[in-house]
Amino acid sequence: MAAEWAHLENRRVAWASLDRFDDEAGALLTVLAMACRSITPRAADIVPKMRGTEVAVLGGAAPLLAAVIREAPEPFVLFIDDLHAVGSDECQDALEVALADVPEGSQLVLTSRYEQTFVTRRRLRADMLEIGADDLRLDADGARQIFSDSGVVVSDEDVTAAVARSEGWPAGLFLYALTVRAGGDAQSLFGDERAISDYLHLEAFARLPEDLKSFLRRTAILEELSAPLCDAVVGISNSSAHLRRVEELNLFLVPLDRRRLRFRYHSLFRDFLVAQLNRDEGEIVGELHVRAATWFEEHGRPQAAVDHLLAAGEPTRAARLIAATAVPAYARGDFAVIIGWLSRIEDAVIQASPDLLVVATWTALLQGKSPSSERWAAVLEDIDEDTLPERRRAEFASTRALVRAVMCLHGPRMAYEDAALAAAYEPEWSPWRATALYALGSTALLVGDRDAAADAFSRSSACALEVGSSTSVMLSEAELALLAMEDGGWSQAEARVDAAVRMIEEHHLEGYALSAFVYAVAARVAQHREDTSTAQGHLSRAMRARVDCTHVLPFLAIRVHLQLAKAFVNDGNRTAAVHVLREIDEILVRRPAMGALVEDIDRFRRTLVDTVERVATVPLTPAELRLLPYLQTHLTLAGIGQRLFISRNTVSSEVGSIYRKLGVTTRGAAVDRALEIGLLGH
Repeated sequence: MAAEWAHLENRRVAWASLDRFDDEAGALLTVLAMACRSITPRAADIVPKMRGTEVAVLGGAAPLLAAVIREAPEPFVLFIDDLHAVGSDECQDALEVALADVPEGSQLVLTSRYEQTFVTRRRLRADMLEIGADDLRLDADGARQIFSDSGVVVSDEDVTAAVARSEGWPAGLFLYALTVRAGGDAQSLFGDERAISDYLHLEAFARLPEDLKSFLRRTAILEELSAPLCDAVVGISNSSAHLRRVEELNLFLVPLDRRRLRFRYHSLFRDFLVAQLNRDEGEIVGELHVRAATWFEEHGRPQAAVDHLLAAGEPTRAARLIAATAVPAYARGDFAVIIGWLSRIEDAVIQASPDLLVVATWTALLQGKSPSSERWAAVLEDIDEDTLPERRRAEFASTRALVRAVMCLHGPRMAYEDAALAAAYEPEWSPWRATALYALGSTALLVGDRDAAADAFSRSSACALEVGSSTSVMLSEAELALLAMEDGGWSQAEARVDAAVRMIEEHHLEGYALSAFVYAVAARVAQHREDTSTAQGHLSRAMRARVDCTHVLPFLAIRVHLQLAKAFVNDGNRTAAVHVLREIDEILVRRPAMGALVEDIDRFRRTLVDTVERVATVPLTPAELRLLPYLQTHLTLAGIGQRLFISRNTVSSEVGSIYRKLGVTTRGAAVDRALEIGLLGH
């Protein structure tokens, strides 16, 4: 029905088909933004900006997509097919924000096998027409049309029986027609919708040649079909002919492109085929998934490969693949993909794989998570190097030392020695070498060796450019910019920080904690050249990104907050600077031994006494910034609490604080004000 509507529609049409790989907010919004390219040229520009952390997606990407849809130049219809595939809470929240303001004259069309939370919330706006199962039931005339289109001639008695036994269900009537066409007995069908569906599937399936039945069963493990992929999974070379035959037989094969090279099975038919596979050939299901994983890995699609390995019960091989692809996935902005993978693997498997353990530790660190960061770091520390292959021992020792260095668990001097060990052990081609050199520069500052820090940051940036480590480039260039600023070299500082900001934009790292330092330094550079607008934009981005800057990466977190405090002082906002310094104090409670950095903080505190306050605002706390994006949704306070794992009373208190700080009294006004000052959106 939706496809026919799209074909007949005179307005611009955008079509997004969803599957389970899209059940992550960043992936979902990317699909929607790509679909929207057919209705507005601006959509192409925002596709790369749809990724990020969960807070960044809901607070930045979703409202950005909403603005692009709202400002589409012509009326349109946006079709979103198979909405049931994206049932996670984060996707439902992102949909509500992104699709909040479809302009007058345009329409949103959703298809789903069952009701979604997003649809339930949307119903409150009373601007939605719902077509349910009862509305789709066909009468005798509709059934005759299906039989006619299928080339089946039946009596009025059979039509009446078919409508009665299928209860007017279109898919059931179509299956009924296929069964009759294949020589089945129409009068023998009975039972409820599911029973009719199963029976008709079986009748249509049982009469097929054995090789085609085998092909259908074994390829049912795939979300998407192509001839080369099917060849690899089934172990044949004529999948293209099989796919053509399946399409000719109208066996629920849905084309996914105009060239008819990519297909999927209709979801109901696929369910039936999977059941047949598990019943008749259950012993080979794991092997089929392994073959699919191998094909996807060889063709550069690690996400699909990992999913098939996990489905095959091969967590150890999945662990190796995740470890190998984690760094480039993070650089692409696919952080949520890594988190999703780790959530599907038991802790015991992670602990048994040193490489995956390193990924789990860094994932927790970069999210600012405690106590998971400390827990994984402790497990990493307990591994006996002698149990590893000899060729891996130096590499593992380096990686473990790097974690110790960035966490600064044992004071500045030990952190510096660990960073030096990591930098010495990591080979030139290693993706971790640039990170080790950045850690060496950071810890050199802690022990007061400024020249060593400048050298390490320069080497880190050069190395990072060679190996494609975008995060190390942006952090090292920002540190070099700050060193230049302190020496009065503002032109050099501007060139350095501009390079760092470009790296963030090119790799779409805006929502990540590591970007906070770059934006804070960039704000100070813009203030120096009296570019107020740019400075405010950078300052807002830094304040948003600081949410995940916690004590687990103490050097970075404190440096971020110190630069933010200095930027607020430059703005004449002493009150905001004091509040940011209080956040530094909270970090120092957990990591008190921070060497020369503590002296820098004390020196800055003394300058506050002479600061003339021109404006006094109290910034939102990290907890309030985590909550702020949810004010765009229709979630109740209790519902927001469930999302953030906090009590309703805590939510109520934080919402009240947000209202006071933004100078508003309603939820809608808070969202409008946050968008205006850059705390939401881009």
